Amino acid sequence: MHSVSLFIAKHQVDMGFPSVLMLQFVISLGFIASKSLFLAVDSSTLSIETDKEALISFKSLIESPNPLSTWDQTLSPCNWTRVTCNKLGQRVVGLDLASLGLKGSITPHIGNLSFLRSLQLQNNQLTGTFPRQLGNLFRLAVLNASFNTIQGPIPPTISRCVELRTLNLMQNEVSGRIPEEISHLTKLQILNLAGNNLSGPIPPSIANISSLTNLNLGTNTLSGPIPGDLSRLRNLKYLDLTINNLTGTVPPSIYNMSSLVYLALASNDLWGNLPSDVGVTLPNLLGFNFCFNKFTGTIPGSLHNLTNIQIIRMAHNLLHGTVPPGLGNLPDLRMYNIGFNRIVSSGDNGLNFLSLLTNSTRLNFLAIDGNLLDGIIPESIGNLSKVLGKLYMGGNRIRGSIPASIGHLNGLALLNLSYNSISGEIPHEVGQLEELLKLGLAGNKISGKIPNSIGDLKKLIEIDLSGNELVGSIPTSFGNFQDLLSLDLSSNKLNGSIPREILNLPSLSTHLNLSKNFLNGPLPQQIGILASVVSIDLSDNRLSGPIPDSIGKCKSLEELFMADNLFSGRIPNTFVEVKGLQTLDISNNNLSGSIPSDLQKLQALQVLNLSFNNLEGEVPIGGVFSNLSKVHLEGNPNLCFSLACKKIHGHIKRLILVFIIIIIAAILALSLAISLIFYLRKRQAKIKTSSESFKRPHQMVSYDDLRLATGNFNQENLLGRGSFGSVYKGNLREGSPIAVKVLDVERTGSWKSFLAECAALRSVRHRNLVKLITSCSSIDFKNMEFLALVYEFMSNGSLEDWIRGKRRHTNGDGLNIVERLNVAIDVACVVNYLHHENGAQVVHCDLKPSNILLDEDMTAKVGDFGLAKLLISRTRDQSSISSTRGVKGSVGYIPPEYGLGEKPSTAGDVYSYGITLLELFTGKTPTDEIFTGGSSLKEWVKMAFPASIEQVLDQDLLPNKGSLCHEGKSISPEAQHDCLIALLGVGLSCTVDSPNGRISMSDALCKLKSSRDTLLKFDLLLRK
Repeated sequence: MHSVSLFIAKHQVDMGFPSVLMLQFVISLGFIASKSLFLAVDSSTLSIETDKEALISFKSLIESPNPLSTWDQTLSPCNWTRVTCNKLGQRVVGLDLASLGLKGSITPHIGNLSFLRSLQLQNNQLTGTFPRQLGNLFRLAVLNASFNTIQGPIPPTISRCVELRTLNLMQNEVSGRIPEEISHLTKLQILNLAGNNLSGPIPPSIANISSLTNLNLGTNTLSGPIPGDLSRLRNLKYLDLTINNLTGTVPPSIYNMSSLVYLALASNDLWGNLPSDVGVTLPNLLGFNFCFNKFTGTIPGSLHNLTNIQIIRMAHNLLHGTVPPGLGNLPDLRMYNIGFNRIVSSGDNGLNFLSLLTNSTRLNFLAIDGNLLDGIIPESIGNLSKVLGKLYMGGNRIRGSIPASIGHLNGLALLNLSYNSISGEIPHEVGQLEELLKLGLAGNKISGKIPNSIGDLKKLIEIDLSGNELVGSIPTSFGNFQDLLSLDLSSNKLNGSIPREILNLPSLSTHLNLSKNFLNGPLPQQIGILASVVSIDLSDNRLSGPIPDSIGKCKSLEELFMADNLFSGRIPNTFVEVKGLQTLDISNNNLSGSIPSDLQKLQALQVLNLSFNNLEGEVPIGGVFSNLSKVHLEGNPNLCFSLACKKIHGHIKRLILVFIIIIIAAILALSLAISLIFYLRKRQAKIKTSSESFKRPHQMVSYDDLRLATGNFNQENLLGRGSFGSVYKGNLREGSPIAVKVLDVERTGSWKSFLAECAALRSVRHRNLVKLITSCSSIDFKNMEFLALVYEFMSNGSLEDWIRGKRRHTNGDGLNIVERLNVAIDVACVVNYLHHENGAQVVHCDLKPSNILLDEDMTAKVGDFGLAKLLISRTRDQSSISSTRGVKGSVGYIPPEYGLGEKPSTAGDVYSYGITLLELFTGKTPTDEIFTGGSSLKEWVKMAFPASIEQVLDQDLLPNKGSLCHEGKSISPEAQHDCLIALLGVGLSCTVDSPNGRISMSDALCKLKSSRDTLLKFDLLLRK
């Protein structure tokens, strides 16, 4: 044809234009006739060879190992694996290369397979881009290249595939926008671009493909709203836009698409939650999926008018409002998921919309969790579908009790009512849910005993009843579970011993959590049967006796928590057999003996807490012990390190010698004393000593004494609550007012707080410390452990009350600048004493206004040493074995370095004092709601300092209110202003981020006293 065209071009001048056309027409006819004759002779041979060359080219781009190596070039492609030809064997019509692990790119020669109708390339590792030649496959019906790593845009030449039935490019990494050329595919029926990196908005021009029945653009990064034009696709049955960044409201016109069978606008794994009889390609599936796209607005009422709906999923969006009416119109509904939105209801009948779902007899999945729904579970819940498999109602505000009718849902595999306000007892009828796999009732107010009937649920794999008020013992019927993976009964009031039956569950592999209960008795040897469990938490109970050696058989154990019990005896050597152990916490027990040296061999061990026991001897130096930040040994006074131990042994020998000398001296002294007594008797001298010459020790107080002193701990005498207990006002029998701090023994760390406060206050004396009168460790009338500290009563409350305006002078005034400055100096004095003037250096760790109290003379005193630390410096002769790692203090007052794992230090106290100083003069707490994002109290003050401090000062301190009268003397606004600048400057100097950049407490105290002197002296100069 090319040579014919040249011939015509050369002679067209000599021939007229009509003649040229005639000649061209005749020659073309002849060429076509001859070509047809030629194809009739050998078309099948040439066509199959062309297909073979295309397939060989495809094979050549596949990396080694090449799964297509079985393609023998001496044979026809029709004999190759994964290749399908037509009935006559003339052309390749199908290519199924799915799930072969192919690595490489798609050859452009793929376009030569002109008879191809099905191309399956999914589940491989193909890379590169889609070749333009795909557009030559005009007979293609199925193209599936999902689950690869193909990139680049969709080739515009695909628009040539005018007979295309299915285009599936799902789950690749194709990037760029959806090409406008897609709209040229006027006969396209199925378009699947899911699982790529497509971005930008959805082109409204897609609505021009009127023949489209299936459109899948899910699992991309598409943004913007859903085009309302999509409603023009009158033949569309399947629309999937899941897992994108789409926003806005769903266009109302979408709900008018009468042909629509399936609508998915979410991002969750839809298929993991679907009924088992639903396939991903069923065209008659009807559903809504609104999960990870951030759609707003309300649930449209028209949604419930689609009476053929089977699946409604609107989870994980920002939808608000109530559940619209119409749920009773959905007889074919299988899934209703509106979880994790902002849907609301109120009143006892707030959940009555669930009763409407009783008409949906095929309902398999119901989720309303993670909303703001308030109400009582209706008794009619038992009338829901008999095939209901999953019921999610957790994370709401549901009240009342669990209705007994719940037992009628005998098809349930999952029941989650966790984190509501449900009360009452667990109904016995729960035991009728024979198909139940997961039971979640955590974080409620459920009381009573755990019903034995739960043990009848033999298919259970997970139970979570934590965070309730359950009492009684753990049912032995729990031993019936054969497939249980996880059991959590923590944070209840369970008592009795640990049943051997629940330890005879070899299937347990996730975790066993029995912490924060009142369990007692020994830990059974059967603990070793749990060979597959990863985490065990038995902390905060009353378990006693030795730790069984069988614990070493828990080979899969990674975390073991046994703190805050009464375990005694030695630490088992069998811990070394638990090779994967990462965390071991056996603190706050009565363990004795030495630390097993084999613990050094646990290479995976990252946290070891042996604190507050009775351990003794030398601390190992290898393994986890080589990094003391990972080891907690405090509270074991008889432990020592290698060098210190040698010196201790030498010291003991010297002590023996000294002891012998002391005995001899004592004998001599005794003889001398006897002689003196005879001498005094002969003289009959009488020595009178007034009672005032001797100080009688404060009488020890019992639980009954404190109960009577506080009116049986009456709430009217409650002064406040702290981290580890409550403080009550009381009066001893002789009438002395006291403040009684009752520790919450159920709270982790309460004993540690009790001991820390006693240790700290035993070694310090200062006028600005709240005086500790005595302590009480006893048993209350319920035979429960009782711990209390008795302090002097501070009649003017806390500094926090004065800053917040809860307390004022009788004339209605708050604290003035001089009074606040005096408080600041009082606190600085005692902190400086603790840091630099006391024999044992003490760090308070929790300085804040609520821990600063004022007596009747408005003298400030620091209290609450529950987090205090006695710092022991390291010298050549002495090593500290106290670990002070961990964030200590209150939010807003904690120095930044504590959050990075630094030990408590005097510089940390300086930071907390600086924040307190800024709060004292601004009236703003560091956790005030105005401090959001990156702002904070100190940054707020820093921005106004020094030129605009009026913007941050407490309104009661504004100097423009006029002169201040203090003790009959006038202090001018100018003097107040200059003093306030100096005081805020001290606060900012104390709160520098770097500990090394902060001033010391002695420097701060000096500056504060200087500011007070200047304030008062300046006033004297003005009066002169």
